[in-house]
This record gives sequence, structure tokens and C-alpha cells, in this order.
Amino acid sequence: MRISQLSTASGVPIPTIKYYLREGLLPAGEQTSATRAEYGESHVRRLRLIRALLEVGRLPIAAIQQVIAAVDDESLGMHEVLGTAHYAIAPAVEPHPGDEDWRRARIKADDLIADLGWRIHPDAPTRDELAQALLTLDRLGMPASGESLRPYVQTAVDLVEHEIGTIPLRGPREAAVEALVIGTVVRGRILDILRRLAHESASAHLLDDSGE
Repeated sequence: MRISQLSTASGVPIPTIKYYLREGLLPAGEQTSATRAEYGESHVRRLRLIRALLEVGRLPIAAIQQVIAAVDDESLGMHEVLGTAHYAIAPAVEPHPGDEDWRRARIKADDLIADLGWRIHPDAPTRDELAQALLTLDRLGMPASGESLRPYVQTAVDLVEHEIGTIPLRGPREAAVEALVIGTVVRGRILDILRRLAHESASAHLLDDSGE
């Protein structure tokens, strides 16, 4: 297909496609003449992935380039590729190893992960993310114990058992990463919305006598 047809098939404007080509995010098409190239379904898949990373994952171009590089690196297994995408969409957390409160929170986070038997890379940004959340609770006078976190752990395990089946692990790598990003971000948002709806409903049952 020509670039105009690629634009129609992907929903990405031609100038944007040309920008992705210049930035190396999209591989060049097969050159058929000095001014014309042909594109295929692999280019459509790649544009879907870029849109997912950009519009859903809200990643900057530099981070998208890092994920794309992992997708294209055949020496990396699927676990490493998905991990690169996971780490890219994680919120940035600034660790403070010199802060004693931070150090205790990080130890608490690491201990929780170890107790659960989860295989998490020592440098995973999610470790710092969890430590930051635990530190925030501590400073607000609402410290979280392993027991109080158990319902959240069980919910996470149940959700992942369901979500892992929605990722096409045996198909094109672009499709797997796209499904991971969309599933993590959008389904995570849905979970938060449903929890807030459930809070309102529970409050109404417990506290609202109006019957509305």
C-alpha cells in the first residue's frame, strides 16, 4: 500500500507518518521508485503500537524509541520486551536513599515483594513506586501493614491472571506490547473508576437514609 493508503488504514495523518519515519520509529517502506515506497501490514501494526504508547501510555518520543528498540531487538525475549514497556509507562519516582524514612519504606516494599514470592527485577521502578506510596501512607498517619494490603494483593493477582490471557504472546511483538500498554493503563483506569463507584454505593447504603 502507498503512504496515503497506510494513513487511511492506520488513521495516522501522512505528515505524522513521515515524522515517525524520520525519527526511526517506523521502518522505511519498500522503495519502488525515487519518490514512492510500498508499506504493509507490519507498518499498520507498528503505527498502532506507536499510537498506544503515545496516546494511551502518554510516553515522550524518547521513551517510545526505547520501547520500539526493544521490540526490534530479536536477542531479547518477550519477558524483557514487555518489561521494557511496563517500566516505560510507570510514573517517574525520585528515590531518596539518604532519607531514613524513604529507606525504611523501600525496605518495606522489598520485603513485601519477597514475602509474596514475586520475581521482580532489583532495579524495577515499581519498587520505588510502591515505596513512595507506603511512605505517603506512613506520613499521613495511615501506615499499611502486610495484612492490610492483602486484599489489594489478591485483587492484583486475580486481575493479572485474567489480563495475561488477553495479551497475544505468540503473535507479533507489536501486538503484545500494544495489548499490555492499553490493558495496563485503560483497565487500570476502569478499576479505579469502579472502586470509586463502589465507594459511593457503599456510603449510600451505610449513611444515606433518603433512599435516592
